Amino acid sequence: MIKSLSYSGTNAIADGYLRFVQSGTSTRVQVDANAAADAARLAEWEFHNAVLAMKEVVRGQYGADSDQAQAVGLKKKSEYKRPSRKKLVAS
Repeated sequence: MIKSLSYSGTNAIADGYLRFVQSGTSTRVQVDANAAADAARLAEWEFHNAVLAMKEVVRGQYGADSDQAQAVGLKKKSEYKRPSRKKLVAS
């Protein structure tokens, strides 16, 4: 059954694919077919959060207007358009 899920690990219980659940006087075996997708999604979020943290470290170490901040994908502070006043038209 586990091979049909393309499981290649060594411990399906520890990896979250199999779970034993007590049901009255018997025990049921539950198979989580989405365990691999859940693990991949978690790894993706961890990577995303690590990249965001790295960008904040670069901004803190080098400043918001540095070339290093731009190199990691942040916009330089000096590149933001400054707000300008609108001229009133006298009628």
